[in-house]
Amino acid sequence: MAITIIEGFSDMEDPRMDRQKLYPLIEIVFLTIAAVVSGSDHFTDIQIFGNANLKWLRRFLPYANGIPSHDAIGYFFSKLDPEHFKEKFAEWIQSVATVSNGEIVAIDGKTLRGSQEKTTNKQAIHMISAWARNAHLVLGQRKVDSKSNEITAIPELLKMLELAGCIVTIDAMGCQKKIAKAIVKKKADYVLAVKGNQGTLHEQIKTFFEDQVERDFEDYRNKPELLGSYETIERDHGRVDVRNYWITSDIGWLEEKKDWKSLAAIGCARLTSTTGEKTTCDERYYIISSAMEAGRFAEAVRGHWGIENSLHWSLDVSFREDESRIRKGATPDNFAVIRHICMNMLKQETTLKRGIKAKRYRSAMDSRYRERVLFELF
Repeated sequence: MAITIIEGFSDMEDPRMDRQKLYPLIEIVFLTIAAVVSGSDHFTDIQIFGNANLKWLRRFLPYANGIPSHDAIGYFFSKLDPEHFKEKFAEWIQSVATVSNGEIVAIDGKTLRGSQEKTTNKQAIHMISAWARNAHLVLGQRKVDSKSNEITAIPELLKMLELAGCIVTIDAMGCQKKIAKAIVKKKADYVLAVKGNQGTLHEQIKTFFEDQVERDFEDYRNKPELLGSYETIERDHGRVDVRNYWITSDIGWLEEKKDWKSLAAIGCARLTSTTGEKTTCDERYYIISSAMEAGRFAEAVRGHWGIENSLHWSLDVSFREDESRIRKGATPDNFAVIRHICMNMLKQETTLKRGIKAKRYRSAMDSRYRERVLFELF
């Protein structure tokens, strides 16, 4: 039986003192999730939603003292331990959703621009998230410490996730030996982008593919089992994009192979774009822990690029994340988790063939649809 959001988050530790607990923790959390699903982006909106839907809310929880003020809601989220909230989020999503074998999980970062506070020199929060491409789910998130970077945050995020059988993709910042080892330890495969931050490794892979492409991979004409290739062609408004993908397990010559846990193949993705008489070419290189087929490699690469549209763009356009001025204490961090919870729920709803903004509007206007989003999809 699926665990509802009420069951999944009701046992969180309440940060408030006893005299401040006029409104139980789970009542505030459920109110906030229901309100944000229904289009609320600020604490004043949440209070208005609650007052307008108090009778509906009392079908699920007592709300004996009514709806808290927007200040009370904001205070609660400013004090709530964000790391504990993220752990509960990861536990809940793993209990209600099944990530299939072979799922592509993209890990990438996004800066919450509105969380910056110039008057106090508070930096904007940078959050890394794990996005399951086929399941359309945020699996977990972790804030990057202001004095650190994604390299230290990614291993902490990996610890929270169940990734057995998945393919984890990360951009060049995450191409680190420690991170590759952590992914393999989770019984998953990796496809890691390689750039200049891995100087010798990047240069050797780049030189190899440049030479082979120039010679049309003639070294592999008699041993095709060691090289895979895949191509797609897209035409749109006078622009033609040709994407070529190559992957080879013939890497005995690679000097650093022994330093990377389970390294089994290297790959190259080349995008050639032509508009009129102008042609541009961009090549990216990867290390891979499985000698997968070229089509699967292409899917992993495109799947990682898709996180920008599937998650980050949706958060900005549909939830106005970059415009948010929620800044006090741990509130920006915690509210990012709320948006991820709501994003997961709305992405799973497929009866309304519209975008996230339309689904939020429908949830605001139709309580039966809202209940479907909140309770019936996991």
